[in-house]
Amino acid sequence: MSLQLTEAVTDGSRRVLTRTGGILFALLLAQQALVVTSLNTVLVAETAATESIGLTLPVSGTVAVAVFVGVSLFTAVYFVVLARAFARPLTELSSFPAELYTRRIVPASLTMLVSGLGAAVAILVGFAALFFPGVFLAACFLFVIFAVGVEDRGVIGALKRSWELSRGHRLRLGVFVLLVGISGSLVGAVPAVFELAGEPVISDVATALSNSMLFILVYGMMASAYRQLTDGSDGFGSAGTSV
Repeated sequence: MSLQLTEAVTDGSRRVLTRTGGILFALLLAQQALVVTSLNTVLVAETAATESIGLTLPVSGTVAVAVFVGVSLFTAVYFVVLARAFARPLTELSSFPAELYTRRIVPASLTMLVSGLGAAVAILVGFAALFFPGVFLAACFLFVIFAVGVEDRGVIGALKRSWELSRGHRLRLGVFVLLVGISGSLVGAVPAVFELAGEPVISDVATALSNSMLFILVYGMMASAYRQLTDGSDGFGSAGTSV
């Protein structure tokens, strides 16, 4: 099936404006807030500079590091749940069944962590090389989270599956990646303004909120694109587990 970006945008937006979208947004907002505050807390503990630091946690630097590590592990779980939740038919997004976060959640999350890191390293190397190889690889590995969360693929299997799904659609997916990057730069300018104005707390709040709003929309669009390329195949584990 040919990928229609316009349909991915409209359908993805509808997915965000559902009960499932609301739950996923709240979880992402919490994740973003904990990332910002835990890093700030570590920075304060290391430098003792508090005037230019925004929101922090009422814990020591060591505990803040543990919080950051815990949030990083939670992020892998979150992507498994997000992939399963958003990849369902639009009519089912008014519910949030336990199967989304209980079925094979530990092995799927570990696979998500490893495959996500592998894809991220490849993409960063591509961007460091000549920029466009990074865009190409980002387009190729855009559906890794769905291959893991929805199809129960293993690390190598998820990377291969995403590569296969993107074949023939990489130009459109590359445009999507570029638009997301541009949008991220524009959204990132908002917290920067508050930071320059000497309002680090407001800057941190704006960072967590704007990032969450942007990326929940991006994930909804990615789910819509994934459904297009898999002909809207429903159900988890349809491909079985693979390496």
